[in-house]
Amino acid sequence: MVVNDFLVANFKDILDYNFTASVEEEFDDIAEGKIQRAAMMKKFYEPFHKEVAKTIEFADKQTGEKELGIDPNTGKKVVARIGRFGPMVQVGTAQDADKPKFASLKPGQNIESLTLEDALALFALPRVAGNYQGEPITVAVGKFGPYLKYKTLFVSVPKTLDPYTITMDDIVPLIEKKIETEKNKYINNFDHEGKKIEVLNGLYGAYLKYDGNNYKIPK
Repeated sequence: MVVNDFLVANFKDILDYNFTASVEEEFDDIAEGKIQRAAMMKKFYEPFHKEVAKTIEFADKQTGEKELGIDPNTGKKVVARIGRFGPMVQVGTAQDADKPKFASLKPGQNIESLTLEDALALFALPRVAGNYQGEPITVAVGKFGPYLKYKTLFVSVPKTLDPYTITMDDIVPLIEKKIETEKNKYINNFDHEGKKIEVLNGLYGAYLKYDGNNYKIPK
C-alpha cells in the first residue's frame, strides 16, 4: 500500500488506465508493422526517465508512518512504520537521550489496523519463559526471527509456535533436541601445525572446520 501510494503520487500518468490502454494499442501497432518499436520506446522512455530523475531528487522517502500514541511507561512517542526488514514499531526518536526501541510486527498484523495496545505488546520480548535444569530460557526475536536462548545455545522457534505465548511444554523438547544435535555434531578432531581440524556434522552432511573456515568433504 505504501509503494502504491508513492507511485500514484509521483507517477500518476504511468498508473493511469488510459495510459495502459494506449500502450496496449501501440504494442498491437508494432506487431502489425505500423510503427517501429524503437520509436515507441523513445516516446515513452524519455519523459519517463525525466520523471524518475525528478522523483529521486525531490520526492520524500515513504515509510507509511502512523503515530499510535504515547508509551505510558516512558512518555515517548510510539509510531508504526516500514523499516529495513519490514513493518515495525518504534518507541522514541533519534533525538531522545536514549536510543529508540524497535519491534517487528507479528505475521497477520498491519500498520493500518495496529493499535497502541497492540504495539506495546510487541515489546514483551525478550522474556524469560522458565528454567530448564536450573538455567533460564529466554525467548526473543532477532534478525532471522524468534528464537530461544539457553546457556550458549540458540534455538529457532518454529513458525507454528507464537514466541509471545510459547510455553515450557513446547520449549523443553526444542531445547533437548538442540542439545542432542550438538552432542552428535562433533565427529572427530586432529591437530595440524598447532591448529585444530574438526570433523563436524552439519545441515548438509559432514564437513571440516579449520582456521575459521569450513570445507566440504567429497563424497
